Amino acid sequence: MGTRQAHRATGGWWLAYLTAGVLVIVAYYVSVEVRALPVVRVVLYCAVSASAALAVLVGCLYNLPPGRARLPWLVLGCSQVVYAVADVFFYVSHNILDDNEFPAPADSLYLAHYPLVVVGLLLLIRRRTPGHDRAGLLDAATVAVAATMLSWLYLIEPSAQGSSSALVKIFSGLYPVMDLLMFAVALRLLLGPGRRPGSFVLLSVNLLAILTADTVYVIQQLDGTYQTGNALDAIWLCGNLALGAAALHPTAGKVAERASEDDARLTPFRLFLLAAAALIAPATLFVQHALGSLRDIPVIAAACAILFILTIGRLAGLVADQRLLAITDVLTGLRTRRFFSTQLPMEIARARRAGTNVAVLIVDVDHFKSVNDRYGHPAGDRVLVEVARRLRDSVRHADFLARYGGEEFALVVPDASPQELASIGERLRTEIASSPFLVSPEVWIAVTVSVGTAGYPWHGSTPSELITAADRALYAAKSQGRDRVVVGDVSLPAKLVLPAGRPVPEPTSELLAYLQRVADEVDGWLSGSEHGRAVGRWSALVAATLGEDEALVRRVELAGRLHDVGKVCIPEDIWRKPGALSKHERQLVEQHPDYGFQMVRVVPGLADVADAVRQHHERVDGQGYPLGLAGQEISLEARIIAVCDSWAAMRADRPYHAAKPAEEACEELLRGKGGQFDSAVVDVFLELHRQDRLGELRKLGQQAGALLTP
Repeated sequence: MGTRQAHRATGGWWLAYLTAGVLVIVAYYVSVEVRALPVVRVVLYCAVSASAALAVLVGCLYNLPPGRARLPWLVLGCSQVVYAVADVFFYVSHNILDDNEFPAPADSLYLAHYPLVVVGLLLLIRRRTPGHDRAGLLDAATVAVAATMLSWLYLIEPSAQGSSSALVKIFSGLYPVMDLLMFAVALRLLLGPGRRPGSFVLLSVNLLAILTADTVYVIQQLDGTYQTGNALDAIWLCGNLALGAAALHPTAGKVAERASEDDARLTPFRLFLLAAAALIAPATLFVQHALGSLRDIPVIAAACAILFILTIGRLAGLVADQRLLAITDVLTGLRTRRFFSTQLPMEIARARRAGTNVAVLIVDVDHFKSVNDRYGHPAGDRVLVEVARRLRDSVRHADFLARYGGEEFALVVPDASPQELASIGERLRTEIASSPFLVSPEVWIAVTVSVGTAGYPWHGSTPSELITAADRALYAAKSQGRDRVVVGDVSLPAKLVLPAGRPVPEPTSELLAYLQRVADEVDGWLSGSEHGRAVGRWSALVAATLGEDEALVRRVELAGRLHDVGKVCIPEDIWRKPGALSKHERQLVEQHPDYGFQMVRVVPGLADVADAVRQHHERVDGQGYPLGLAGQEISLEARIIAVCDSWAAMRADRPYHAAKPAEEACEELLRGKGGQFDSAVVDVFLELHRQDRLGELRKLGQQAGALLTP
């Protein structure tokens, strides 16, 4: 039977069980009043306690989902079985055998059921409580300490002080001790977080009834006034009925549900309860003083001290919670912009002292206004909550994530190198776009983000400079079509020097022309034919054929022209080596995209071109370098350049291979489709080749001259 069907089937059982149980209790008291046969009274009484154990078993089978949610109830059911057996022994002895000896076998069974109740309650608490719930624990401890003091003064110590035998004293003291243990755990459950459905209320009635009846029972035993059939039996029996009804109630499965948040606020009732508990000790002293019988002063003083410490701990927790609330965004649970603004200067100062780096990333949800307009603001809130969750799952413990604005999030990453800025932003972007968002019942939408990044000390040395650089990069990502990562532009240093030692001209046009001449010079190291110029020309042609806009065509042409400029940072003899490279030489060669990235990005406005230069040796199967990006993580410009670069390299004489025929180069591109190369780009490139629109490689002229020669 499915869970929903089972709930329908058992929906009214709890009420029918309570009704029948009340009728049996009435019949029991009628039998006591009319002095019916003892066996009738015993059967009626024990039928109620035994039925509670049976009701818990039925509730576990038909009213609770399979799995660990049943375990607390099964333990509580076992405790009730022990309790019911104890009732049989006790009432048979008292009513049929007329044996009122204390302690009796029934007392051992009664005491044995307490640990089972405690274990069952602890299992419920563990499943309901998110985190540690320090506030609920302190509140329960405060009330428990007050109850322990009263129990010691008026139950435990009087039992130990009497003239009875040692065995009687032990058992008389064990009852209040076990009740205190159960009381403390019950308080933890009652004052803890989580839902309080009908089943929870019935379980609470059971606990309070048992605790009340047990306390009165010990007092009556001390006074010698206890006898079966008095009002205590009604309390015990009603408590048993409440346990059985709790297991049969349709909401029994919800009692073990984990709370969505720690809800231990100081409600008026909780505040009254804590105040009463804290005042118990001094009130007891006042009463004793008024009666002229001061005693157990050390116990009361110890209780006062413990209550004082617990109260201070609770106040400290409240202060900490208020501080956390002040720096926590209510909707997403992330830190606020105000806290971010105080944390960033500290991270920069720490990095300045240690000589390390700090990265700042600003993440903005694309087209967020359209989500609110189309699906409503609750749907927009759900999107923000889910974005925050995915971002939180994507960052390290040492990173600092905050909600920066309406749909903007900010991340501070300590010890992030310049080479990691793009990959960190790409990881965040990919995580958000990895799966659709549920914005309303049965409505899923795709959500993307744009990311702008900046880092200390490359983009600025102050928080405002870093945030400004990241904001500009974010704006660039938005203007370039969204759903992408842009690394902030580097402000041009006063004295920028390339590896050859020659200072670079500061004006943008002169700097760009300089890099182009460097790229031509590097091409001459490997071949007598053009390379970067051809790759730029072919890349623009492929992008235009793919239907891309004019901005991307211009961008990919320039990136193709400069894609190998970073080779200038690698010793020339490595590029001219005719044989296989050593492991160390291969590691040096694989750094040239990063070097090119750093050289190109110093030109204001060319951050996106620099990204393409950096990624042109990435592979769609994720086996490329330097970032190990895959598929759509690689920019379209870089995927285009990768195909054109390989064709140009295969079609030219190089120190390590002779030029390959066009047919063999075509076969190489086809073999790399879907692995090394983007399939669509390969198809377009080969079609342009078949149409004879690519042309042949031209011989290098003397454009670069001896620019890098000292």
